[in-house]
Amino acid sequence: MYKKQLGLQKIACYLAILSSAIWFIYSMGMITDIFDALYYTMLNPNDLSDTLVDGSILYYDMQDFNKAFMYVGIVLILLACLLFLTNTHSRRRYYIGNYAATAVYCVTSLVTVVWSHLEISAFKQQYLTTVDFEALKTWSETLSTIKYTESTFLLDLHWAVAGISLLAVGILVANMIWKISLMRGEEQLIEAGKEAVRL
Repeated sequence: MYKKQLGLQKIACYLAILSSAIWFIYSMGMITDIFDALYYTMLNPNDLSDTLVDGSILYYDMQDFNKAFMYVGIVLILLACLLFLTNTHSRRRYYIGNYAATAVYCVTSLVTVVWSHLEISAFKQQYLTTVDFEALKTWSETLSTIKYTESTFLLDLHWAVAGISLLAVGILVANMIWKISLMRGEEQLIEAGKEAVRL
């Protein structure tokens, strides 16, 4: 039984580091379409009202979030590495460090999923409701530097990235519960053996 549980343990830890890396990569490419569509419509970075397309300020509005999102991706990678530093991927018995590393990673991942969803959904709504797509289309036909798109695919992709993260958290939690159950069972067998020896 321990062999199967240890296999799940390794899968959980490797999936955690994979999902963290995906968050980081996603943070770097998330606003690519918005950059291509809106950045070159801004005529004067010092005066964000000076633009060819109304609503293009969205690109600048997203900068603080995008930067924070990238840092969160790095933090998640470090926390996933902590699982390996504490040997959570291979340890037969868990100690306080293993529980702490698992808990911190899972909580941080869940907070990241909720926070990123709320922020990205708000920016998606802003993109669809404030950008003048008619002007964007007109200028994209005139200037090769401007790309016309109404697609929110890269923003919607956060659902898939969040799904992978939630899967990693789910497996880590399930693994920890299974680990606790096996450890308690082992302790009960040891106690039963001691009682038998005493008799």
